[in-house]
Amino acid sequence: MTTTAPAPGGLRDFYEDPSVPVASGTPRSLRQARMLAAALGPAAAGPRTVLDIGCGDGTAAATAAPLLAGHRLVGVDWSQDALRRAHARLPYAVRGELGGGGLPFATASADAVLFSEVVEHLTDPDSALDEIRRVLRPGGHLMLSTPNLAAWYNRALLLAGVQPVFSEVSLRAIHGRPGKEVVGHLRLYTARALREFVTASGFEVVRLAGAPFHGVPRPLRPLDRLACAAPSLSSILLLHARRT
Repeated sequence: MTTTAPAPGGLRDFYEDPSVPVASGTPRSLRQARMLAAALGPAAAGPRTVLDIGCGDGTAAATAAPLLAGHRLVGVDWSQDALRRAHARLPYAVRGELGGGGLPFATASADAVLFSEVVEHLTDPDSALDEIRRVLRPGGHLMLSTPNLAAWYNRALLLAGVQPVFSEVSLRAIHGRPGKEVVGHLRLYTARALREFVTASGFEVVRLAGAPFHGVPRPLRPLDRLACAAPSLSSILLLHARRT
């Protein structure tokens, strides 16, 4: 789920490893897709172009597709391995990156951008938001999701001196926190930080919602779903913004 080419070795090798997870949970994808479908309206009013930037294996876009029927959905990713898998789920999947030469789309050519669990992987999120703003038309929609550093259980873990879930100190192994998968998170946001970051990048925040995390232990999942009512406590932050 990467769209800015990492430096040789290190992150580059990490993201091209087929064993690295490139898909997130279905509940988050469905909630985000419903938000986008409501913002775009039916395709009968005119089909819109939606870019899924950092599409990974295409799972999130494929989940959203039935709710976006008639709109043109294009998957974009830097990882060749992810794109090979995305082609099996999406009619359009192209290689592109947010850094370097930029995305292979004209200025103001997209009506909406899905940016799902990508920003936490980037070394330069500011330039990434600049490039997304470039390809969006004025008033275009940004649907961004990212793990919440201040999720309800992370607050308790920090009080106990435990590394928060979603945070990582190594690309080789998990150290000091619950969980088993290394996923390459470089940056984490609270609800307030995400709002401020997106606003400073030239967007107007329309709505901030919460979503559950599929990795929460089963006995705690009802509590995790309940926390979605207060986005600042939820596992996943879902942000809808419009390009100003």
